[in-house]
Amino acid sequence: MELLLDRVKNTREVLRKHIIETILNEFDDQCMKLDIDKRKSKYAKMMESPFRFFRGSAYLFYYDITKIPFSFHTDEDKPTWIQGDLHMDNFGAFQNELGEIVYDVNDFDEGYVGSYLYDVLRMSVSIALYCEAQGLTVEDQKQRIDNYIHAYYSQLKRFKKEKDNPVTLTFTKENTKGPVKKILKKLAKRQRDHLLKDITYINEANQRVFCWSDEIQPVSEREQNTLESLTEAYFNSLDTEDKKDISFYTIKDIARKHGTGTASIGLDRYYILIEGAKDAHGLDDLVLEVKEVRSPIPAYFLPYHDQFWEKYEHQGKRVVETQKAMHHLEDPYLGYFSIDGRDFYVRERSPFKKKVKAEQLITPENFDETLEIMGKVTAKIHARADVDTENELFSHECEKEILSSIGDNFDMFCAQVVFVASSYKEQVNHDYKLFCQWVNEDFK
Repeated sequence: MELLLDRVKNTREVLRKHIIETILNEFDDQCMKLDIDKRKSKYAKMMESPFRFFRGSAYLFYYDITKIPFSFHTDEDKPTWIQGDLHMDNFGAFQNELGEIVYDVNDFDEGYVGSYLYDVLRMSVSIALYCEAQGLTVEDQKQRIDNYIHAYYSQLKRFKKEKDNPVTLTFTKENTKGPVKKILKKLAKRQRDHLLKDITYINEANQRVFCWSDEIQPVSEREQNTLESLTEAYFNSLDTEDKKDISFYTIKDIARKHGTGTASIGLDRYYILIEGAKDAHGLDDLVLEVKEVRSPIPAYFLPYHDQFWEKYEHQGKRVVETQKAMHHLEDPYLGYFSIDGRDFYVRERSPFKKKVKAEQLITPENFDETLEIMGKVTAKIHARADVDTENELFSHECEKEILSSIGDNFDMFCAQVVFVASSYKEQVNHDYKLFCQWVNEDFK
């Protein structure tokens, strides 16, 4: 009897481990084309914690979660432009084009169209994992998810009642509180040359160049020549109103960036130091980030949208347009180009980039103050993203469709999301152990 029970337990483990192995091989090997060294590097990061594993395995999340029936999806023909990889670490502070320090979503690589629920669920699972890592009880974890969902729902209702406008709403030190407000106030005192002082220096020829480190490394001559030759392609991709004289984009130095992110490990990323124009403080140089991007992970699992793919066949353009759709005042340096058939997008590496860290979320109150803002931001990006598409993708107002799908059943909606997110958190913890076993066996 004992042997039979062991077989039952082991078979279940073997089958789940096989699913994890198959999905990671399909996406990291076949889709992402990561070589063995890049996979080792990525998986080493993912082995750091269940939350890191969750961040790096969005494809496993969508594989699982799209099989679960939910009562509150919007109609397939009335989707929302979703962020696609919403979690605690994809929110942060930065400076918008008017010079305001704002708090918002800051990663758009997985932007796609589909049910709003996938953003809400992925974020809710991440909240549970994050809280668990901080030592909060299961009941406290559920309460934090509940508070996030309430903030999301309340903000959607404010948009519908026109008490707030998703087109212009931003989150600054004036309308935030807790850890987020502290970060925004601190950043307001930061000098714009903070980043330049950190990663560049003036060499013997009196030229500003990058400082080499484990994260910032030289590029090959071929990479240097290729990126320099793409200045015009990048310039042509910029919005007309954002374009400056071509000399503004003169390249002064190029570096390869390592060690950032989790899901994007293995994709090429560069820093480009450009000439810029002198500001009131005499500072001219600025840093652009060039990042390789592939097809969004949700697209492999959510309904196919012809119009979306016709409009955003170039994956760099898709990421750029996702950010423009979700931000009121986007980065004026957003652009894109291709290298050897691979798509890239460009954005400014903001010297004001900063996120709320785990050590700043000491108490449930700290969590709630932060999650309330994150919930409002989530509602804002969902409600705002239907504005600038000239009815090409959306002939409906997303906040109204989302609220209609929830109807008068908010308590049931909230309970369902909390239950599924909490249950899936346990699945992530279980998968994390199987994943670590697999990596230790196959990627020694």
